[in-house]
Amino acid sequence: MESSVAAEQKLLENGTSSQSSSSSSSPKRKGGLRTMPFIIVNECLERVASYGIMPNMILYLLNDYGIPIAKGTSVIYTWSATSDVLSICGAFLSDSYLGRFLVISIGSFSSLLGLIILWLTAMIPELRPSCESIMLDCNSATAAQLAVLFLSLGLISIGAGCVRPCSIAFGADQLTIKEGSNDERLLDSYFNWYYTSIAVSSIIALSIIVYIQENLGWKIGFGLPALLMFISAVSFILGSPFYAKVKPGHSLLTSFVQVAVVSVKNRKLSLPDCNFDQYYKDLDSELTVPSDSLRCLNKACMIKTPETLSNPAGSVSDPWSQCTVGQVESLKSLLRVLPMWSTGIFMMVSQSSFSTLQATTLDRRLVGNFKMPAGSFTLIMVITLSIVIPIYDRIMVPLLAKYWGLPRGFSCKTRIGIGLLFVCAAKATSVLVETMRRNAAIEQGFEDQPSAVINMSVLWLVPEFVLLGIGEAFNPVAQVEFFYTYFPKTMSSFAMALFTLELAAANAVGSVLVTIVDKVTSFGGKESWLSTNINRGHLNYYYALLTFVGVINYIYFLAICWAYAPAPGQKLEALADKEEEQFDYRELPTS
Repeated sequence: MESSVAAEQKLLENGTSSQSSSSSSSPKRKGGLRTMPFIIVNECLERVASYGIMPNMILYLLNDYGIPIAKGTSVIYTWSATSDVLSICGAFLSDSYLGRFLVISIGSFSSLLGLIILWLTAMIPELRPSCESIMLDCNSATAAQLAVLFLSLGLISIGAGCVRPCSIAFGADQLTIKEGSNDERLLDSYFNWYYTSIAVSSIIALSIIVYIQENLGWKIGFGLPALLMFISAVSFILGSPFYAKVKPGHSLLTSFVQVAVVSVKNRKLSLPDCNFDQYYKDLDSELTVPSDSLRCLNKACMIKTPETLSNPAGSVSDPWSQCTVGQVESLKSLLRVLPMWSTGIFMMVSQSSFSTLQATTLDRRLVGNFKMPAGSFTLIMVITLSIVIPIYDRIMVPLLAKYWGLPRGFSCKTRIGIGLLFVCAAKATSVLVETMRRNAAIEQGFEDQPSAVINMSVLWLVPEFVLLGIGEAFNPVAQVEFFYTYFPKTMSSFAMALFTLELAAANAVGSVLVTIVDKVTSFGGKESWLSTNINRGHLNYYYALLTFVGVINYIYFLAICWAYAPAPGQKLEALADKEEEQFDYRELPTS
């Protein structure tokens, strides 16, 4: 995934050449502010469309397809994981082969086709199983019906994976900025408007779209996102004559694979003791020898024969036979952060599908007859995150600098730990709330009526989402900053890609965990903890399991912190010199 850091770096590289070539060969320069509406509308409407169908999807799978809660949740986890993994693939394809314009175009029409098919499943009764009553008496979906449903979700994932990692960088490609000029403010303005529009689109998706689905039905609830995606795809294509289209170049992922392949090829070679001339380095790199850690990878940058450097100026003729010291150190940097990266996987495991089901059984009246949509509670987390981050940055950091001698506030590791603790507290709170909800349902005689609304306010769900929002404000932001601290400058953009991969891993873990818990707890004909009838199941036990695993994960995090060495000195010094440069919180996508 491309981040704003990568966009800024590539902007200065590509913008100048784009400007000079266009001025000499064309009376009108490509790109510029006139392209921004096309790009931002495309990204925002894509997010409104895809985010809008996700919160209530568990209800659609349960009520219209008769898919049990555990299997439906596993489907949603897998769908989310696929979208995140495909974001990495989309970034790779755009950087290495197809270019951003083509990848975004493919993704836009893939999402459009997926949303149209999903809308058709709601419009055409033959595309879904017949249900005599909500949740309990649905016929099993046929293989063809499930194939159509999963095809739609797969196409939506492909679209998200192509559009989201490329959109912001493609927008930055349109702005030709000369380094040191006043026009650099245009870049900041672009990022501000871009992330503001993303936040607004997320809020619209989690409120208006979800409300329409709940009150006007799936036909309109799925038809509106399809219409918005049609506008998104068409608007992007209409801007094609005005875009500056940067040609694809070299991908960092390819570089990692090359280091692994060459190190395996050279595995029988002996490493030199102190002969610097036996390692190949880039001409513009300050690295002359690889580090001593992970020495097996050092064999990838050893010069075996002069023939491997047969090009002019000693450049490599075959990158699959000879790597540079910089390539090796980049891969090592990635491997060094993986232990800390792994501590965030469990933290990202979402329980929003179960919370949506809980909300459907609670009294959701807020003001008068207005009912809060069951799928809109993620919005509380987003709002909390949006409040906590500025408070920490503008109030807490100055106080920590003044009274505790911490000019940059808490360290990355401390903030990661704080986030993990708040997530554990959120899951512990969900145990108490679900226990109260289940007991109230049984006491009020609704044990066998999972769709009945009990006499308990839905506001009981608010504290856990507030705690989750605080955890999100500390942990993911600090993780991305931690990755950036350990990575060399050439890998700055990879920090966000790694975070996206973490989201994919979390969804995969969530899917496996739900499947295991469902099978183990239903063994021998017992009622599963994750029963479709949540009043007879024990969702509170599942939340207790998540809390326990969260505590174990926190202990694992403490062990990782103890084992970690300080970040490379040069990187720390570079960061310390940038006293006015704060970490760009805008790089963090809404999860």
